[in-house]
Amino acid sequence: MMKTTLGLSFRNSRVVGLADEYEDGFRDPSHSHDYIQLLFACTGVMSVVADDIAIVLPPQRALWIPAGVKHQVSCRGPVSLRTLYIDAECAPREPQCHVVEVSRFLGSLILEITDIEQPLEDNYRDKKLIELLLHELMTAPKIPHMAPMPVDPKLLRVCNQIVKAPSDSRTIDDFAQIAGMSRRSFTRHFKDETGMSLNIWRQQIRLQEALSLLFAGHSVNSAANIVGYESVSAFCSVFSRTFGVSPGKYVE
Repeated sequence: MMKTTLGLSFRNSRVVGLADEYEDGFRDPSHSHDYIQLLFACTGVMSVVADDIAIVLPPQRALWIPAGVKHQVSCRGPVSLRTLYIDAECAPREPQCHVVEVSRFLGSLILEITDIEQPLEDNYRDKKLIELLLHELMTAPKIPHMAPMPVDPKLLRVCNQIVKAPSDSRTIDDFAQIAGMSRRSFTRHFKDETGMSLNIWRQQIRLQEALSLLFAGHSVNSAANIVGYESVSAFCSVFSRTFGVSPGKYVE
């Protein structure tokens, strides 16, 4: 029996590919699928807010979105997108979103399969491409640089404001007031739900926004200033500690 999912058929292949071109500012409202989705931009930067994360996705990375997870995607500049839809019944159970480091080989496999669009696994070449792709996806390094989103609506309100304006310099006391909590209660609940302090969480968001700006062509000085760093040297120090290389090296 043919299996279809919102117009997609996994009868002939466990993976279906799609290529799209989006303009700056395109926004895909919050939605979910009953299949796995892999988002990968050949060029351009995307901002993704899912059930439990907020992340900026540069070209060297892809986002694995499990079936049923609500997500919202925004384009930071023009984006050349390659999406893989994977039959949830034929892939390992990954309950949470995670970022995958895309090697040149994995990137080439994604491009090849999206060029085919509807691979046929009874075709020897297509079958081997799918097997290689799934193997590479399962063994690719996962990137931990994400900002977990809280569940508590009061905390989520604060986090959404910071995501929209990473340079926001308001204090913990200010955000505790927005959440309608005491400072002590706010800091305790925030760490319980995200695993980190508000300042570290905001730092993650600022670094992700800086990545978006750097890939859009902004200078290191410009990116640092826009996301709220008063000192460029402080920004470079935090960036290097987080990503292992300087901002300039990262976007080479």
